[in-house]
Amino acid sequence: MARRRLTPPRPGFLDAADSGTEAPQPAPEVKSMFPMGVAATVTRAPIAQVAGEAAAQAALTDLAAEIARTRAEGRVIERLPLAEIDAGHLVRDRQSVDAEEMETLVSSIRARGQQMPVEVVDRGAGVHPRYGLISGWRRLMALGQIGESQVLALVRRPETAAEAYLAMVEENEIRAGISFYERARIVVKALESGVYPDTKTALNGLFGNVSRAKRSKIKSFMTLVETLDDVLRFPAAISEKAGLALVQAIEAGHAPALREALQNNPAADAAAEAQLIARVCGSAPTPAASEPPAPPCPTDLSADLPDVRYDPETGVIVISGAGVDKKLAARLQIWIKDRR
Repeated sequence: MARRRLTPPRPGFLDAADSGTEAPQPAPEVKSMFPMGVAATVTRAPIAQVAGEAAAQAALTDLAAEIARTRAEGRVIERLPLAEIDAGHLVRDRQSVDAEEMETLVSSIRARGQQMPVEVVDRGAGVHPRYGLISGWRRLMALGQIGESQVLALVRRPETAAEAYLAMVEENEIRAGISFYERARIVVKALESGVYPDTKTALNGLFGNVSRAKRSKIKSFMTLVETLDDVLRFPAAISEKAGLALVQAIEAGHAPALREALQNNPAADAAAEAQLIARVCGSAPTPAASEPPAPPCPTDLSADLPDVRYDPETGVIVISGAGVDKKLAARLQIWIKDRR
C-alpha cells in the first residue's frame, strides 16, 4: 500500500469547501521543511558553552590580577581626594619656593589641568589622611591654591623609608635643583629619623648618583645645618662658596655668637640675614693662647670665595678659585703647622 505524507491541519479548510469557494492549497509537508526531517536547533553544544564561559572567566581573572599588579608597582594613575594626602609625611628637602615659579605652575594647572601625577604611599585604611606624599609637593600646593578637591597620583609602595626619601630627592634633582643647604638638611633629617645608620650610608643612599665632590660639599653643609638650622630664616639663599666659608667660620668658633644674633634679630629677607652674619663675624672670637686667630666669616654670602673641597674617602682637600696663589698656600702651611 502506498504511504501518504500527512500535512498539518489548516483552520477553515472545511468551511471553504462547504461554501463552494475554491479550496486553499494544501500546506507544505512538515518533513520537507527541514533537512532529513529534523528541526534545526540554535542551542550550542554543552561542552563548547562550558569551555567558552571558563575561558572568559579566566581572562577576567588574569585582567584583574594584572591591574592589581600594575597598581602595586605604582604604574596606575589614580584620582585621589586632596584631603586624603598628607603633605608632611616626609621631611621635605625643599624649604623655599620661588613665588614667580609657583604662580606659573598655578596658571598652568588652571589652564591645562594637572599634567604630571604626584607620588604617594598608601598608609592603610585606618590612617587619616590615608596617603603620604612622597614627591610632587609644589603640584599639591598649586592644586590646593586653585581649589581642586582631587589630585592625580601614582600610589607607590616603597619597601623602606630610605626608598621613599630617595624618590623625593631624585625627582627634585632631576626636575628642579635645590640648594646645597637643602640637600644637606634632608641628609641630617633622614639620619635623625633613623632612616640611615650613619652619614656615609645616608650620603651614598640619597646622592649616590652625583659626583663624589658634590657629596663632599653636601657633607660640609651638614655642619651648617646641625649648627644653625633652627635660627636661619633664609638658608636656601646661601651660595655654595659662601656656605663652605661659613662652615669654616663655625668650626673656628663663631657658632655661639651667630646663634645668639640670628635668634634675637630675625631678618626680614635673605640680604638682611647675610649682613647680620657678616657683622657678627666681623670680630673673630678670642682664641686660646695656643690657637691661631679664627678666619673671618664671609662678608657677603654671595661673594666669589675660593672653592674648598674635601674628599672624606681619600682625605684630599682641594682649594681653587679666586684668591688662590702662592701667598695663600704659604699662609695655609703656617696655619697648619701652628695647629699641630
